[in-house]
This record gives sequence, structure tokens and C-alpha cells, in this order.
Amino acid sequence: MKKREVILNAAIELLIKKGVHNTPMSEIAKAAGTGMGTIYNYFPNKEVLINEIYMDIREQEEALFLELKTDLPIKTQFEIYLTSIIDFFVNNPSYFHIIQQLEVSPIITKENKEKGRKPVEMMAKLLQSGQQNIIVKNIDIEEILIFISGATLSYLNRFCSLSDKKHTSLKNHIRMVWDGIKE
Repeated sequence: MKKREVILNAAIELLIKKGVHNTPMSEIAKAAGTGMGTIYNYFPNKEVLINEIYMDIREQEEALFLELKTDLPIKTQFEIYLTSIIDFFVNNPSYFHIIQQLEVSPIITKENKEKGRKPVEMMAKLLQSGQQNIIVKNIDIEEILIFISGATLSYLNRFCSLSDKKHTSLKNHIRMVWDGIKE
């Protein structure tokens, strides 16, 4: 693993445990097994490091949407994307925990928050297409996105807290979310 990745991974773990404001760069450097000079060669300050973590995760999310075949039925695209995004966070629980913190952090720049919203905008376009084809309920897109996001966050929070993760059915969850937004 490259030194930059080691630093980012160490930072994620510490930020989850201690919080954004209680994690000094010196502790990140120590956890990454590197000196302060090295960490500052990659990241001039903690704000830059945290913004890079945020954007790395958001870019990985965006890649999931870019892989989606737009010639498929809207319901199928929705199911594939929601499954992919939930699987992404289930397979990367530290990303799920840190993104929850960073999403509300004032450290994330306005520019990065706008860039980080790209996957949501892609979902909004899919939903708008569904509305135009009378497949998705004619409700304000932002309200539908809040519903989908809330259901997804609840699922992920519940999944991450279960000791026996076999009892949560992703297929049923996605079906219930789809049933909630379909016309």
C-alpha cells in the first residue's frame, strides 16, 4: 500500500474513533507509522486531508453510478444502483461511519460538498425520468431523495449494529424503498 493510502486509512480510523476536531495530525502520522514531515508532504494541513478523504469516498460512489447501464428499465437501474451503494458501504463500513461525520462537518469545503453531491444528482435525474414516464410518484425530487436516503441510512446503521448480519435482507429493503416511490 502506498504511503498516501496508509495515511488516509489511519486518518479514517482515528477520525471515526476520536472525531474530526479531536484528532491531531501528529496522532495520524503516528498511527500511519510516518513522520510529521512526510504527512505534510502529502497534506499541507488537516482540512486538506479530511477533504481528500471525503472526495475519495464520494468519487468511488460516483463510479458506481457511472457503471450503470442507462438502457435498462428505470426500476432495474434504481435497484442496481441502490444495491451497489449499500454493498459499497457494507463492504467498507469505515467509509460509512466517516462519511456520516464528514457530511455535516464545516471542514468540508463548499466546492467539495457540491462535487460530492454528484451521485445524488444522478439519482435525481433517474427519478425525474421515472416521473416523466409515470413510473415514479409525482412528488418533489428532494423529498423522494430524503426518503431514499433515510431508508438507506437506517438500513446501514441497523446492518452495522447487528452481530448476525444474515438477518437483514437487502432485497426486501430495496423492494420496500421502490414500493414507497413507485407510482
